[in-house]
This record gives sequence, C-alpha cells and structure tokens, in this order.
Amino acid sequence: MGIHAELTERTRAVMPSWLALYYDEPIAIDRGEGRTVWDLEGNEYLDFFGGILTTMTAYSLPEVTAAINEQAAKVLHTSTLYLNQPMIELAEMVAEMSGIPDARVFFTPSGTEANDAAMLLATSYRRSNQVLALRNSYHGRSFTAVALTSHRSWSPTGYSGLNVHYVQGPYKARSPYAHLNDDDFTDAAVADLQQVIDMMTSGDVAAMIAEPIQGVGGFATPPDGFFKRFKDVLDQYGILFVSDEVQTGWGRTGEHMWGYQAHGITPDILTFAKGIGNGLSIGGVVARPEIMNCIGANSISTFGGNPLVSAGALANLKYLVDHDLQGNALKQGSRLYEALVPVTDETPWIFEFRGKGLMLAIETAEPGSGAPDAGRAGRLLEECKQRGLLIGKGGLYGNVLRIAPPLTVTEAEIDTASGIISSAISAID
Repeated sequence: MGIHAELTERTRAVMPSWLALYYDEPIAIDRGEGRTVWDLEGNEYLDFFGGILTTMTAYSLPEVTAAINEQAAKVLHTSTLYLNQPMIELAEMVAEMSGIPDARVFFTPSGTEANDAAMLLATSYRRSNQVLALRNSYHGRSFTAVALTSHRSWSPTGYSGLNVHYVQGPYKARSPYAHLNDDDFTDAAVADLQQVIDMMTSGDVAAMIAEPIQGVGGFATPPDGFFKRFKDVLDQYGILFVSDEVQTGWGRTGEHMWGYQAHGITPDILTFAKGIGNGLSIGGVVARPEIMNCIGANSISTFGGNPLVSAGALANLKYLVDHDLQGNALKQGSRLYEALVPVTDETPWIFEFRGKGLMLAIETAEPGSGAPDAGRAGRLLEECKQRGLLIGKGGLYGNVLRIAPPLTVTEAEIDTASGIISSAISAID
C-alpha cells in the first residue's frame, strides 16, 4: 500500500465523512515552490488551484517566508488585547486599498468568520435580521454563513437567526433568463430584486451580500455594471451592500483590484480572506467607521490578525503591489482564455467557458439536452491530474472545473497548462 492510500484510510477512519477529498486516489501535497508542488510520493504537479485560490502569490515565496520566520523568532501570538504593530500596518494598507472612505478594518481567522462579522455589523447597524443573498451563492461554513449560502450541496441546515431571501444572481446560464442578452438579463434580475423586497420583506432589510464572481458556484460572472443596478435599488431603502471579496479580491480578476470595481460602486462593507495570507489563516472586514463602530458590546479576537499572520500577509500584499500581480493576472488570464477558446468552442459537452483574469471556469453538460454533466467534469479533473496539472471543481451540480493559478504564473506555465487542459478534453471522448 502506498503512502497516499494509507493516509486515505486513516483519514476516513478519523475525519468526518462529509470532509470531501479530490480524486479517485487522493494525494497529499508535501512541498511547493513557485507554482509547482510535489506530493508525498514524489509526483510533480503544476498547481492551478492554489489551495482554493489561497496561495495567491507563490509557494515558498522568499519575501513571505522571511517575514514569517522573523516574526516567529519574536512572538507568535498576543491577541487583540495588546497593540500589534504588524496588524496595524496591515490594516492601514488594507484600508487604503479597499476604496471605502475612512475605512476601519477588523481581522478574523477566515473568510467564513469575516462574513459572519459582516452580518453582525449590518444587522446591528440596521437593527434588522433581514438579509438578501444571491441564488447560487456560497459564503462559508459557519451557522450564519450557511444561512447566506444558496447552494444545496453546501447547505446542511435551514435553521438560522437570520431571515434570508435569495434573489437572482449572476448565474444566467441555468436561470429562467438564459435566453436574454446581458442588458435584458440585468433588467430581469433587478426586477426580481425589487419584487423580493416588496413581497417577501417588511422593507427594513439590513444588507445584501454578494460575491462579484461566484466562487463555489462555478465562477458565475455577471455583466459589468450588474451590481450598480442592484445598488441603485438597495440605496432607496438604505440597505447595505456587502461585497464578499474572499475569492475575487487582490487583483485576481485582472481588470481591477476588487471584483466590485467592475460595477462602478463602492460597497458599504467588504470582506476578504484566502489570498492575502498566501496560506496563512487570515480574513477580515472593512467598513465605514459608523458601521464598524456600531457594536455596543465588548468584542475581541483571540486569533484574528495575530502578529505571525499579519507579518506574513503584509509581506505578501507588498509583494503583490510591488510586482503588479494584478497586471500579470490580466495578461496571463487573457493568454489562457484565448488558448482554450478554440477547444472549448468545438467541444459539444462544454456548456460554457467563462470568468475573468486568473479566475476561469469550464462548465460541462450533456450534448443536446444541456443537462449538467458531473461525470465528464470529474473525468476532466482526473485527466488533468494524470498529466501533472491540479485544477478545482465546483458548481451547483459539481460540473464546473475551476482554474485559478497563483498570480505570479508565467507565460510558459500558462502554455503548459493550456496544452494539458486541451489534451485532457480531447481524451474524454
């Protein structure tokens, strides 16, 4: 028995049954460098998923590693009861980059907890537990975040202290509006939003939370300006707009630093996580001061923004800005998209190829009927692995392949990956 088979048995013996593993024969990643990883059996892979869009810059990035080592030699943890210089410096940089005027920042250990904190702020500020979310959304695995998630495979319970209503989101392809052009689709989604507010709420809704591009939902990408039209309606009622930038933030879409910027708006609250830590456990919330400061009770965070993760995240964020990784995301994402369009266009079981920057997705479907085809998606995931490329999977029906490499990816690596994906697609049939 190989080490991966042994670890699989041990995992299934001691971990929850609902803890998903990729691949028919799961692998354990032993080490990484740049965009390449090696498993415990010595196999080498080009990683185009980055631990679910979390290894944002690169594996073993010297600047980040040095910052972590330097901080680790001093102190790992203090809690927010003490002043924390790395956390303050990171908060200053995040606030300036956020685009929110006079922003305040609160750090958490994860994106789930960032969205949880955003709901605490929004419901406290508006004094209402009514919240709007989008169909096909995913916002985390806590009790509160699950309530915001409109995705049956990731929703283990319907219980919640929030009163949530779901409106039409950006996933047009399998909506009742699939036949409409982008402008008419946006009109229909706005009409649905208005009707939900009028018919299903008492009017004093606290907030709407939205991913600018839906991550677990299969990188469903709205037309530019989509959320501007939404926010025009929300503003009439004083409803706060919360932009969940856990996956879209930090330049991954290429065109902008934040996903919300494609829509000509500024959110009232912004949440982030994943890429900022490059693997370190950190998330956070950014909000205007009157919203952030509305909490009347005492509150702290034991682990949020501790010195170790703040030092590493600060080095990571500085590297991203200094090396214009947003620009690289646009350049390399366009290169990958253009390379794959010919093969995706000519493959009858590829339903849609979509996304922005280094956040691209391939949705599979049965030819003719258009029914979701999770089988081909699973085979494509396996075929890519066999050829030395790791990508992700998602979508409501498990039929979407997600492609999201670290933002330092090179032209040569893009070309290698596009060749592997094209070869894998050809091997399916």
